[in-house]
Amino acid sequence: MVEEARLRVAAHLGAGPEGLHFTSGGTESNNLAVLGIARAAARAGKGRHVVTSAIEHPSVLEAVRQLEREGFEATCLRVDGAGRIAPGELAVALRAGTVLVSIQQANPEIGTVQPIAELAAIARAHGIPFHTDAVQSLGKIGVSVGALGVDALSVSAHKAYGPRGVGALWIRPGTSIEPLLHGGGQEARVRPGTEDVAGAVAFAAALDEVIPVVATGERRWRGLQERFEGELKARVPGVRILAEQAARVPGLVGVCIKGVSGKALVQELASRGIAVGSGSACGAHLAGPSHVVAALGIEAPLAAGQIRVSFGLETAEQELSRAVAAIGAAAARLRALPPCDRPSCGS
Repeated sequence: MVEEARLRVAAHLGAGPEGLHFTSGGTESNNLAVLGIARAAARAGKGRHVVTSAIEHPSVLEAVRQLEREGFEATCLRVDGAGRIAPGELAVALRAGTVLVSIQQANPEIGTVQPIAELAAIARAHGIPFHTDAVQSLGKIGVSVGALGVDALSVSAHKAYGPRGVGALWIRPGTSIEPLLHGGGQEARVRPGTEDVAGAVAFAAALDEVIPVVATGERRWRGLQERFEGELKARVPGVRILAEQAARVPGLVGVCIKGVSGKALVQELASRGIAVGSGSACGAHLAGPSHVVAALGIEAPLAAGQIRVSFGLETAEQELSRAVAAIGAAAARLRALPPCDRPSCGS
């Protein structure tokens, strides 16, 4: 059953099963790719320099920081105000001793989609492995290792209607990688440990259902997204849609609302039956604006009001209109609180 699931998941990524390794999710996949490929290259004497971007998921950025503690050097590419990486910036950052480039396909807070095929081609021309975190893009836009030209790709089931706690890392056959765990021979010794059989099977089943409708779903989501953003800007004062001018995954809207605390707004909306997030789920416990919004250069009073609105295959237009009305009412109530009672809004 595991091997059948491996075959099906790999096929949905445009890959063969021999390079696909099941993991516990996106965080483990990203850590395994970043730490494993870099350490293997360093052990082989190829160098100790890695390149990533300022808006990567914490599971990539913290893995890179761990490498720095081990004596690696890291270059963190800047982004523009819409979260885009200029391919020329990557070309300049590469040097003798660069052993890995890790750039996400789509950002989980603002939705910006990077030109991965172009970036990976630059790395490939220098013989440098390229990893992409495709967790946020799977099930929303096309994810094909062949079309992207990458050497490693991370995915997680729960972003594509599968269960939490299972993911996968695809590694191009022939790419050297050191395992994080040591033990048995499971997952070709890249990720030893007893397999989550139910998780792997459920992951494959979810992709079997979702991937065939990505093209149709993407068109519908983009229509809903345009309507939602238009209504939000028209009905709620002080709104800025993040990365509005960039290519973005559908169904994910990053918003900053001036004069309110994003975390307070999340709680206020929850009381009204509307579930939104404040930045990335993995960074929700951190104080202050997220590193992504900071990298965009958003001023502090506006950055403090960050929320993330997500919707999917079953979301209806009336639900989004209801969400806009609730966001407007919640923001107005928070702004009307006396200063001593108002949650911090960064002003």
